Formats: sequence, C-alpha cells, structure tokens
Amino acid sequence: MRAIILSKNGNANQLKYTELPLPQLKEGEVLVQTKAIGINPIDLKTKKGKGIYPMLQEEDPLILGWELSGVVTQSRSEKLDEGDEVFGLINFPGHGKSYAEYVACPATDLVKKPSNRSHFETAATSLAALTAYQSLAHLGELKSGQKILIHAASGGVGHFAVQIAKHLGAYVAGTSSEKNKEFVLGLGADKHLDYKTDALEKEHKDYDIVLDMVGEDTIDRSIPLLKKGGVLISIPSGKNDAVTEKASKNGIKGLKFTVKSDENDMKVIADYLQDGILKPHISKIIEFDAMEDAHAQIASGHTVGKVIVRL
Repeated sequence: MRAIILSKNGNANQLKYTELPLPQLKEGEVLVQTKAIGINPIDLKTKKGKGIYPMLQEEDPLILGWELSGVVTQSRSEKLDEGDEVFGLINFPGHGKSYAEYVACPATDLVKKPSNRSHFETAATSLAALTAYQSLAHLGELKSGQKILIHAASGGVGHFAVQIAKHLGAYVAGTSSEKNKEFVLGLGADKHLDYKTDALEKEHKDYDIVLDMVGEDTIDRSIPLLKKGGVLISIPSGKNDAVTEKASKNGIKGLKFTVKSDENDMKVIADYLQDGILKPHISKIIEFDAMEDAHAQIASGHTVGKVIVRL
C-alpha cells in the first residue's frame, strides 16, 4: 500500500511517499480502506517535532494523521463488519497512521458513517468536532442560556464549536477577521467580533465561557471578558500552566484541553451529522499526491473550515 511516512532530513522532518505492507490486525481492530483524510494543525506541529512527536519519535515507520473516513475491508471485531462505511479519530493522542491507503484501527475509535454524508464531510468532522464537543459539553459543561465567546470561529474547531454551542442553547459570540463575519454569523453565532480591532476590549464582561484556539495574547485579552467564576478553555496551551495561573489570579477557572478518541462521543457527532445539527465546511479537497499542499494550506493560518485529502 502507499503511505506517507515522516522521514528525517538533517535536523528537520519531511513527508516521504513509500510502499508498505498491509497492516496486520490485532484482536478488536479493523482494516479501513481510506477514502478521505482530515488535515489538522496537530499534523504540522508533530511534523516539526512538537505536538505529540516526542511520544512517537521512536516509531518506525512514523505515519502522521488521525482523522479518516473509509470502508472496512477486514474485521477482527464484533462491532464492525467488512463493507461498513466508517469514520473516526484514530488512537489520539497516539500513533494514528491515517496517511495511508489502508489503516488498522481500533474498532472502538470508529463509528458508522451517516448515509446522508460524504466521506469528505465525515473525514472533516472527527478531530475538530470531537474537540469542540468534548471541550464544551464535558470540560466546560456548557448549559442552555449561558454566554460563550469562541475564538477563531471560522476555523476547523471553531466552526463546529459555534454550531454545537447553539445546539446546546447558548448565546454565542465568535471572533474572526471581518472578511469571515458572514460565515461566522451563518453558522448561527449571535454576534461577530473582529479580533483585529478593539472590539474585544469594548465587549461586555459577562461571559460564562471562553473557548480559545489561538493562545498567546488571546488568553490575556479573554480573561477580562469572563464573569467571576467563569471558565477559560485553552486548546493550544497544551501542558503550559500559564493559562491556569493567569486565570486563577483573576477569579476565573483556566482549563487546558486535549481531545481523546472516544466511541460514545463519536456516536453523538455521527448523530449530529445525520440530523443536520453539524454541517462541516470544507474549504479545499486536495489529492493524496499533494499532501505538502494540504500542509501549506493549514500553515497559512487562514483556512475557513477544513482541508481534506482525497484517496
């Protein structure tokens, strides 16, 4: 099978196309023929030696990618059968290996693809939508009637977070550049804020939750917007304690978040897709042979919605 491995080139890592044997299945796994792959910032971070690279660097071969949609071709699980169309977030945080024509996946990381959604749409939804759902529904415990500010609301995680927060009954404000204002409002946001202006500084200081996908000075700009006892959830901060410390000094709660593969949460996401609650926005579909182009698009920092790679 064709696969893309992470290869050392001096002090840097680079993507390299290669031929590998089909993966051998363990009990509880299925072999998925990949139809589409979702590309995410964590892919680029890991390629650069950051992200979760330290826990994967001894893998040989090291194959990036965690988000896929495809068809089961072999099964050693009672959960899924040959021919099932499936999607999911594979073994995250761990070795997902989705940059390949065939991927051995724990059956518990997959759910059946809704029949009314394409492989492109479901590949777009796993990591980003799961991040949004777990951070809001579980960590933030978002409730109907609460006010939430979602940063980078036009991005991969952000555009799903707006839709999920509205479904959960929240008042939603979203930040993006002015050019993406109508897109953010079209997702269901009640208010748009241009992060390039002083709109944040002029905003009412009565938010229950802020969801931050940007980090750095966005954290400092967000803290004053939360009411006492409010919650700041920062995704890019990873294991950095600065968020927790800064928040506690201001009478709010700072939480760090990393998404995890979870079968039950994926079933919720699948239902949301089936019922039209979640509508993935795909900005580009790129061929497997042009993976570097997909990475370049994500690296630009201006992707609206998601970038998908087609096999």
